[in-house]
Amino acid sequence: MASTNQSSRPDVYSRITDKIIADLERGVRPWMKPWSADHAAGRITRPLRHNGIPYRGINVVMLWSASVAKGFACPLWLTFKQALELGGHVRKGETGELVVYANSITRTETKDDGTEAEREIPFLKGYTVFNAEQCEGLPAQYYASAQGLVLTPAQRIEAADVFFAATGADIRHGGTRAYYAEGADFVQMPPFETFRDTESYAATLAHELTHWTKHEKRLARDLGRVKWGDQGYAKEELVA
Repeated sequence: MASTNQSSRPDVYSRITDKIIADLERGVRPWMKPWSADHAAGRITRPLRHNGIPYRGINVVMLWSASVAKGFACPLWLTFKQALELGGHVRKGETGELVVYANSITRTETKDDGTEAEREIPFLKGYTVFNAEQCEGLPAQYYASAQGLVLTPAQRIEAADVFFAATGADIRHGGTRAYYAEGADFVQMPPFETFRDTESYAATLAHELTHWTKHEKRLARDLGRVKWGDQGYAKEELVA
Protein backbone atom coordinates (compact mmCIF):
# COMPACT_ATOMS: atom_id res chain seq x y z
CA MET A 1 0.00 0.00 0.00
CA ALA A 2 2.73 2.43 1.02
CA SER A 3 4.83 1.73 -2.04
CA THR A 4 1.85 2.38 -4.31
CA ASN A 5 1.13 5.75 -2.71
CA GLN A 6 4.77 6.82 -2.83
CA SER A 7 5.11 5.89 -6.48
CA SER A 8 1.85 7.53 -7.61
CA ARG A 9 2.17 10.77 -5.64
CA PRO A 10 4.89 12.44 -7.76
CA ASP A 11 3.00 11.48 -10.92
CA VAL A 12 -0.23 13.13 -9.72
CA TYR A 13 1.61 16.28 -8.69
CA SER A 14 3.53 16.47 -11.96
CA ARG A 15 0.38 15.95 -14.04
CA ILE A 16 -1.35 18.83 -12.25
CA THR A 17 1.70 21.09 -12.53
CA ASP A 18 2.24 20.29 -16.21
CA LYS A 19 -1.43 21.00 -16.97
CA ILE A 20 -1.39 24.41 -15.30
CA ILE A 21 1.90 25.38 -16.95
CA ALA A 22 0.56 24.34 -20.37
CA ASP A 23 -2.54 26.48 -19.84
CA LEU A 24 -0.47 29.51 -18.85
CA GLU A 25 1.78 29.07 -21.87
CA ARG A 26 -1.36 29.10 -24.07
CA GLY A 27 -2.47 32.33 -22.43
CA VAL A 28 -5.33 30.63 -20.54
CA ARG A 29 -5.96 31.61 -16.93
CA PRO A 30 -7.24 28.32 -15.46
CA TRP A 31 -8.44 30.01 -12.27
CA MET A 32 -11.11 31.95 -14.20
CA LYS A 33 -14.62 30.46 -14.16
CA PRO A 34 -15.23 29.49 -17.84
CA TRP A 35 -18.97 28.90 -18.04
CA SER A 36 -21.97 31.06 -17.35
CA ALA A 37 -22.83 30.87 -13.68
CA ASP A 38 -26.29 29.40 -14.14
CA HIS A 39 -27.73 25.94 -14.38
CA ALA A 40 -31.17 24.54 -13.65
CA ALA A 41 -29.92 23.88 -10.11
CA GLY A 42 -29.35 27.60 -9.57
CA ARG A 43 -26.38 29.93 -9.33
CA ILE A 44 -23.19 27.88 -9.73
CA THR A 45 -19.74 29.11 -8.73
CA ARG A 46 -17.67 25.89 -8.74
CA PRO A 47 -17.57 22.58 -10.63
CA LEU A 48 -19.98 20.06 -9.08
CA ARG A 49 -19.80 16.35 -8.39
CA HIS A 50 -22.60 14.14 -9.69
CA ASN A 51 -24.51 14.68 -6.42
CA GLY A 52 -24.27 18.47 -6.55
CA ILE A 53 -21.46 18.82 -3.98
CA PRO A 54 -18.89 21.42 -5.13
CA TYR A 55 -15.30 20.41 -5.78
CA ARG A 56 -12.61 22.05 -3.67
CA GLY A 57 -8.97 23.04 -3.94
CA ILE A 58 -6.91 22.32 -7.04
CA ASN A 59 -9.79 20.31 -8.53
CA VAL A 60 -11.69 23.56 -9.13
CA VAL A 61 -8.82 24.94 -11.23
CA MET A 62 -8.32 21.67 -13.09
CA LEU A 63 -11.98 21.32 -14.09
CA TRP A 64 -12.33 25.00 -15.00
CA SER A 65 -9.31 24.53 -17.25
CA ALA A 66 -10.86 21.45 -18.87
CA SER A 67 -14.12 23.32 -19.45
CA VAL A 68 -12.24 26.10 -21.24
CA ALA A 69 -10.28 23.65 -23.40
CA LYS A 70 -13.31 21.56 -24.40
CA GLY A 71 -16.05 24.18 -24.32
CA PHE A 72 -18.21 22.56 -21.64
CA ALA A 73 -21.10 24.70 -20.40
CA CYS A 74 -22.26 22.18 -17.78
CA PRO A 75 -20.59 22.28 -14.34
CA LEU A 76 -21.43 18.63 -13.45
CA TRP A 77 -18.79 15.87 -13.46
CA LEU A 78 -19.07 12.09 -12.95
CA THR A 79 -16.87 9.02 -12.84
CA PHE A 80 -17.42 6.25 -15.39
CA LYS A 81 -19.08 4.13 -12.70
CA GLN A 82 -21.33 6.94 -11.49
CA ALA A 83 -22.64 7.47 -15.03
CA LEU A 84 -23.56 3.78 -15.21
CA GLU A 85 -25.24 3.87 -11.80
CA LEU A 86 -27.40 6.77 -13.00
CA GLY A 87 -28.58 4.74 -15.99
CA GLY A 88 -26.30 6.42 -18.52
CA HIS A 89 -22.83 5.93 -19.93
CA VAL A 90 -19.78 7.84 -21.11
CA ARG A 91 -19.73 8.15 -24.90
CA LYS A 92 -17.17 5.98 -26.63
CA GLY A 93 -13.92 7.77 -27.34
CA GLU A 94 -14.38 10.49 -24.68
CA THR A 95 -11.33 11.47 -22.60
CA GLY A 96 -11.74 12.14 -18.89
CA GLU A 97 -10.07 14.67 -16.60
CA LEU A 98 -7.84 14.18 -13.59
CA VAL A 99 -9.13 15.12 -10.15
CA VAL A 100 -7.48 14.31 -6.85
CA TYR A 101 -8.48 13.12 -3.41
CA ALA A 102 -6.32 14.02 -0.41
CA ASN A 103 -6.30 11.94 2.76
CA SER A 104 -3.90 10.32 5.20
CA ILE A 105 -3.26 6.92 6.74
CA THR A 106 -2.01 6.20 10.25
CA ARG A 107 0.80 3.72 10.66
CA THR A 108 2.33 2.28 13.83
CA GLU A 109 6.13 2.30 13.78
CA THR A 110 8.67 0.91 16.19
CA LYS A 111 11.35 3.34 17.34
CA ASP A 112 14.99 2.47 17.99
CA ASP A 113 14.30 2.17 21.72
CA GLY A 114 11.57 -0.41 21.11
CA THR A 115 8.61 1.85 21.80
CA GLU A 116 5.81 2.24 19.31
CA ALA A 117 4.45 5.48 17.90
CA GLU A 118 1.79 6.33 15.37
CA ARG A 119 2.72 8.35 12.31
CA GLU A 120 0.26 10.05 9.98
CA ILE A 121 1.18 9.74 6.30
CA PRO A 122 -0.61 12.08 3.87
CA PHE A 123 -1.30 10.91 0.34
CA LEU A 124 -2.85 12.25 -2.86
CA LYS A 125 -4.86 9.89 -5.04
CA GLY A 126 -5.90 10.72 -8.59
CA TYR A 127 -8.96 9.49 -10.47
CA THR A 128 -10.82 10.34 -13.67
CA VAL A 129 -14.11 12.17 -14.16
CA PHE A 130 -16.19 13.09 -17.22
CA ASN A 131 -18.38 16.10 -17.84
CA ALA A 132 -22.12 15.39 -18.13
CA GLU A 133 -21.90 16.64 -21.73
CA GLN A 134 -19.64 13.66 -22.47
CA CYS A 135 -22.33 11.25 -21.29
CA GLU A 136 -25.58 9.88 -22.71
CA GLY A 137 -28.67 8.55 -20.99
CA LEU A 138 -28.30 10.49 -17.75
CA PRO A 139 -31.40 11.84 -15.93
CA ALA A 140 -32.82 15.01 -17.47
CA GLN A 141 -31.53 17.35 -14.75
CA TYR A 142 -27.94 16.69 -15.86
CA TYR A 143 -28.66 18.31 -19.20
CA ALA A 144 -31.02 21.06 -18.01
CA SER A 145 -30.02 24.61 -18.85
CA ALA A 146 -30.85 27.78 -17.01
CA GLN A 147 -33.85 28.55 -19.20
CA GLY A 148 -36.36 30.63 -17.31
CA LEU A 149 -33.82 31.86 -14.75
CA VAL A 150 -33.46 35.60 -14.65
CA LEU A 151 -29.99 37.00 -14.04
CA THR A 152 -29.83 39.88 -11.61
CA PRO A 153 -26.43 41.48 -12.21
CA ALA A 154 -27.69 44.83 -10.95
CA GLN A 155 -28.31 43.33 -7.54
CA ARG A 156 -24.85 41.80 -7.43
CA ILE A 157 -23.26 45.05 -8.50
CA GLU A 158 -25.23 46.95 -5.87
CA ALA A 159 -24.19 44.54 -3.11
CA ALA A 160 -20.56 44.72 -4.19
CA ASP A 161 -20.66 48.51 -4.40
CA VAL A 162 -22.02 48.73 -0.87
CA PHE A 163 -19.20 46.54 0.41
CA PHE A 164 -16.46 48.39 -1.48
CA ALA A 165 -17.80 51.80 -0.46
CA ALA A 166 -17.80 50.71 3.19
CA THR A 167 -14.02 50.28 3.07
CA GLY A 168 -13.60 54.03 2.64
CA ALA A 169 -10.96 53.51 -0.05
CA ASP A 170 -10.30 56.12 -2.72
CA ILE A 171 -11.35 54.17 -5.84
CA ARG A 172 -10.80 55.86 -9.20
CA HIS A 173 -11.82 54.73 -12.68
CA GLY A 174 -10.17 55.27 -16.04
CA GLY A 175 -7.42 53.93 -18.27
CA THR A 176 -6.64 50.29 -18.93
CA ARG A 177 -4.79 49.22 -15.78
CA ALA A 178 -5.87 48.05 -12.34
CA TYR A 179 -3.44 48.81 -9.50
CA TYR A 180 -3.01 50.21 -6.01
CA ALA A 181 -0.91 53.40 -5.81
CA GLU A 182 0.62 53.19 -2.34
CA GLY A 183 2.23 56.63 -2.31
CA ALA A 184 -0.96 58.49 -3.20
CA ASP A 185 -3.05 55.83 -1.44
CA PHE A 186 -5.72 55.14 -4.05
CA VAL A 187 -6.97 52.21 -6.16
CA GLN A 188 -7.12 52.70 -9.93
CA MET A 189 -9.59 50.63 -11.96
CA PRO A 190 -10.50 50.49 -15.67
CA PRO A 191 -14.12 51.52 -16.35
CA PHE A 192 -16.69 48.95 -15.26
CA GLU A 193 -18.00 48.61 -18.82
CA THR A 194 -14.65 47.23 -20.05
CA PHE A 195 -14.86 44.07 -17.90
CA ARG A 196 -16.27 40.85 -19.33
CA ASP A 197 -18.73 40.38 -16.43
CA THR A 198 -19.65 41.71 -13.01
CA GLU A 199 -17.73 38.99 -11.21
CA SER A 200 -14.48 39.90 -12.99
CA TYR A 201 -14.86 43.54 -12.01
CA ALA A 202 -15.61 42.68 -8.38
CA ALA A 203 -12.75 40.16 -8.17
CA THR A 204 -10.25 42.64 -9.63
CA LEU A 205 -11.33 45.44 -7.31
CA ALA A 206 -11.26 43.10 -4.30
CA HIS A 207 -7.70 42.09 -5.25
CA GLU A 208 -6.51 45.70 -5.44
CA LEU A 209 -8.31 46.62 -2.21
CA THR A 210 -6.42 43.82 -0.48
CA HIS A 211 -3.21 45.59 -1.50
CA TRP A 212 -4.81 48.79 -0.15
CA THR A 213 -5.01 47.19 3.31
CA LYS A 214 -1.20 46.99 3.56
CA HIS A 215 -0.83 50.79 3.98
CA GLU A 216 0.77 51.95 7.24
CA LYS A 217 -2.49 53.66 8.22
CA ARG A 218 -4.26 50.29 8.08
CA LEU A 219 -2.53 46.89 8.57
CA ALA A 220 1.01 48.21 8.02
CA ARG A 221 1.86 45.01 6.17
CA ASP A 222 5.49 44.98 5.04
CA LEU A 223 6.63 41.73 3.43
CA GLY A 224 10.01 43.07 2.35
CA ARG A 225 9.26 44.19 -1.19
CA VAL A 226 12.09 46.23 -2.72
CA LYS A 227 11.31 45.99 -6.43
CA TRP A 228 8.78 44.52 -8.79
CA GLY A 229 8.99 40.73 -9.00
CA ASP A 230 11.13 40.10 -5.91
CA GLN A 231 10.20 37.81 -3.01
CA GLY A 232 8.43 40.56 -1.11
CA TYR A 233 6.34 41.35 -4.19
CA ALA A 234 5.44 37.66 -4.61
CA LYS A 235 4.40 37.34 -0.97
CA GLU A 236 2.15 40.38 -1.23
CA GLU A 237 0.54 38.99 -4.38
CA LEU A 238 -0.13 35.72 -2.59
CA VAL A 239 -1.87 37.63 0.20
CA ALA A 240 -4.06 39.44 -2.32
